[in-house]
Amino acid sequence: MPFYFAREAPKLWRKICNESSTEVSLLAGNWKFVLAGLICQWKCLSKAANKMVCLMCEENALYLHGLAAHGVHYLHRPGPTLQDAGFFLLPELGQDKIFLSETLFAAVFFSFILWTFHPFVFQSKKIYTVLIWCRVFAYLAVSQFLRIITFYSTQLPGPNYHCREGSEVARLPPPKSALEVLYFPRAVMYGCGDLIFSSHMIFTLVFVRTFQKYGTRRCIKQFAWLVAVILSLLIIASRKHYTVDIVVAWYTVNLVVFFVDQKLPELPDRSVGSTSPPLLPTSTKDRDSRLGEELEKFRNGNSSDITT
Repeated sequence: MPFYFAREAPKLWRKICNESSTEVSLLAGNWKFVLAGLICQWKCLSKAANKMVCLMCEENALYLHGLAAHGVHYLHRPGPTLQDAGFFLLPELGQDKIFLSETLFAAVFFSFILWTFHPFVFQSKKIYTVLIWCRVFAYLAVSQFLRIITFYSTQLPGPNYHCREGSEVARLPPPKSALEVLYFPRAVMYGCGDLIFSSHMIFTLVFVRTFQKYGTRRCIKQFAWLVAVILSLLIIASRKHYTVDIVVAWYTVNLVVFFVDQKLPELPDRSVGSTSPPLLPTSTKDRDSRLGEELEKFRNGNSSDITT
């Protein structure tokens, strides 16, 4: 076993270097889109009190979107929880179990990130990491823009525990300066008013739809949709959103992905031969055979399928 790893490690390192060179070239041509996406999609991570567990911030997942969410918090007025079919059908989990939905969401989020970087390790190269993230940023930006318009149109009394009547953070005092609006560390954990539609479901559905189109394992695709349904139910049971927030997210995000795909060019398919090859070439003969297939495709005019 040590001999196997010693033999295969240089191959893996060369593959990572070659893939990095390709991705850097793509990044050089698309850096403006990636930079804009990173600014818009700037994540806020926080640690649960007394626990070394990173949780995704619910209300300020994006900086620009978080700025809008912080602004609508000033408009939020706590009141009685609205009548909701999901609240009637699903029992309330309670404040001690709200971590369930956050943990599941974090698993979906980081699993998708790891998948987008799989071409650096696995021989299967169906996607380019830079190009897939440019597309994901486009989905997220349009969805979040629609969400901002929606929750500024009507502010509902938040069903979350910290948004109910009597909570100290349910209503924010008027800001004393512009810096207080632009810098909102406390709002990372507490936000109210930005309900329709769920930001957690935007990320989840964008990730699942992207993997549905560009992933290769059917069983994982089916499991991803099941996880999205379970997360929807957990969010409602945790009383973080009304059922309408989840329902609107499901059809809005899917429509956004559909229409954005009509405007964007299709991503090049890098896969050659089998869609599930081994981690590394098992021999020099296998590698020469694969290169021969690529050269044959190149001679036939299918240069877009050539892998680097």
